[in-house]
Amino acid sequence: MIKVKNPGLQTTVQDVGRIGHYEVGMPPSGAMDKYSYAAGNLLVGNNDGAASLEITYMGPVLEFEQDAVIALTGGEIPPKINGESVPMWQTLQIKAGDTLSFDFVKGGARVYLAVQGGIDVPLIMESRSTYTLCGIGGLEGRALQANDELNIGNDIKQQVKAGTRIPEELIPSFSKNHEIRVIMGLCSYRLTEESKERFLSLDWTVTPEANRVGYRFKGERLNFVEREQPFGAGSNPSNVVDLGYPIGSIQVPDGVEPIALLNDAVTGGGYATIATIISPDLNRMAQAKTNEKVRFISVTIDEALEARKTEKDKIHQIREQVNSQQQEV
Repeated sequence: MIKVKNPGLQTTVQDVGRIGHYEVGMPPSGAMDKYSYAAGNLLVGNNDGAASLEITYMGPVLEFEQDAVIALTGGEIPPKINGESVPMWQTLQIKAGDTLSFDFVKGGARVYLAVQGGIDVPLIMESRSTYTLCGIGGLEGRALQANDELNIGNDIKQQVKAGTRIPEELIPSFSKNHEIRVIMGLCSYRLTEESKERFLSLDWTVTPEANRVGYRFKGERLNFVEREQPFGAGSNPSNVVDLGYPIGSIQVPDGVEPIALLNDAVTGGGYATIATIISPDLNRMAQAKTNEKVRFISVTIDEALEARKTEKDKIHQIREQVNSQQQEV
């Protein structure tokens, strides 16, 4: 069992997400940086969908009441066991009575704590992920609070020895300037040509309104093509007849500030979606913080598919690296 002494800013239980319920208005939730989440589970020998803790900006203080094997991946929020610094992206042994805490964030925005066996909370719609807006999943449908107790499950695939480490070339780096690849559409035709160019050439600033629902960006106003609005669309030029919102889709209500819709966002509505973040770069978006800069880069479908393949190949390489280190004497 793990006892929460201090919950941090926002720490939630997340897994791969609540997949397959989008058509009934249920977003997937799940780990925002799926690369880091997946790497953590591999480092502790869990099955791919085991639940981890997603830690945002300011880490919790956790007391382990049993021996455990853990790994910390994602952004640079330096971890400590009993006040002593420990490495990230490496399998760690923790003893009953040990306390895990974190220093101030240095880079990125989110850390993933994988525990061998996974965090044991009830399955809701085939997932343990927390969706706080509806109060479902995770621990009572909310972020962790002081004095919470978390059970460790048995979602284990293999034993992994302490000291197993992911090679540096497979560990992402985090800066304060982010290039995020997008596919333009579905409704980018609604923007003027000049505004399309400005959307892709500006360095947008992440505002304080940046969370699991979505990220809002500050830059300059974007203009939409004037038209007689169709029946069912709102009166503002940024409105369209209601449509589905893919995860990572970007809308610009009234043209004022783009919003990238993320894991906990609504599944549809009446704003024009001018672009969609490609799936590998949702991981990068998850590691951007308030006041950091984002530049959107337009890519083709083929380029997006190639980027997704590259990401999957990296996960496969991590799996092979972990397995090979278990065979070393």
